[in-house]
Amino acid sequence: MERRKLIGIGAGLAVLPAWWALRQVASGAEGDWHTETAPLERAFPLLGPLTDAKWVSSRDNDQGVPSPELVISGFARLAPGKLAELTAAHAFVSDGPADDFSSWFEKPLKGEGPDNPQWIRSNDLDRDGNGPSTTNLWFDRRTDTVRFWALNPYG
Repeated sequence: MERRKLIGIGAGLAVLPAWWALRQVASGAEGDWHTETAPLERAFPLLGPLTDAKWVSSRDNDQGVPSPELVISGFARLAPGKLAELTAAHAFVSDGPADDFSSWFEKPLKGEGPDNPQWIRSNDLDRDGNGPSTTNLWFDRRTDTVRFWALNPYG
């Protein structure tokens, strides 16, 4: 009798990962990222309304000791004409991100984003990290996509 219980429990546990994977496919989940734009619009008000986003947070699936610091990283699509407005108002240079999503929580973003981006960056729009927050923004002029990395983006 005890052996049958253990076999039943073991079979039930084996079904859980398959059930979870099917649920992810059925729900249309494309990855372990966020798609809502409102938190990004609060973090980066100069970018205006965003039309699409894929981003992650250092507090997603927290591994290890909780940290009071928050990092968000990902991509967002600017509204039509917004990048032209920004490039007219600020100095930009050709410059891409130094790494390809090296933190553990950024792994879902590997392989995402625009194909063959031509990144540009403006120091006017970045926060330099001398205070409690740092923001780095890179823009792809061809797709109106912004790649961002921000430490404590809400101040």
